[in-house]
Amino acid sequence: MTDREQLHREGYVLLRRAIPAEWLGDLRAVFDAGVKPSGQWPVPRGMGWRYSLLDSDSRVQAVCRLPEVLAAVGELIGERFFLSQVEGREPLAGGGHQQLHRDLSAQRPGDMVSALAYFDDYGPENGATRIVPGSHRPEQGQPPFDFSDESRSVQLSGSAGDILVFDVDLVHAGSLNSIGARRRSLLISYFSESLYASHLETVGLRSVRMDTTDRFDPSVFAFGAI
Repeated sequence: MTDREQLHREGYVLLRRAIPAEWLGDLRAVFDAGVKPSGQWPVPRGMGWRYSLLDSDSRVQAVCRLPEVLAAVGELIGERFFLSQVEGREPLAGGGHQQLHRDLSAQRPGDMVSALAYFDDYGPENGATRIVPGSHRPEQGQPPFDFSDESRSVQLSGSAGDILVFDVDLVHAGSLNSIGARRRSLLISYFSESLYASHLETVGLRSVRMDTTDRFDPSVFAFGAI
């Protein structure tokens, strides 16, 4: 099976140490400097998490534009796309647990892709992501996914600098940060070009400050060749 076939079958790829190691210190500092309490966001944020406003930082933007990441995103979306949003998220001690869920595509399956860029080592003890491989495209006639059933979920673990790229219809969830260790990350959203008008309607509610006019063409990147 080729890398492309596996990406489409599984619905995700974990890019190991995609962020250059020499960037991580600055990125952690940017994250910590951008932390804002829930009441300072246009829409109150969930309890049990730390949120950072950092989308205008040049190094953060560089992470969002890493060629290896754009290649995976372009392969999944399959048409011209843009960077819609990026924010910092970190589960607090005793927080971070989510039930398995899908974020859901907008107009067609595959028109939105998310990425999680990890600034700290992550595993089951500090709230790492759980995923259900292949759950983004249920087979015809298959019963609805039982989000309370964890039997197919895979708990990710890895090193600072890893980036998880996944179709938003992939079943996934955050986990409990039981030991309180730092697990800073970027949550990055990429949308197909056709969603730009609807994106503009909600930029204020989502605290998007960055320029979102850049367009990325999948034909420029070859997934698996970078």
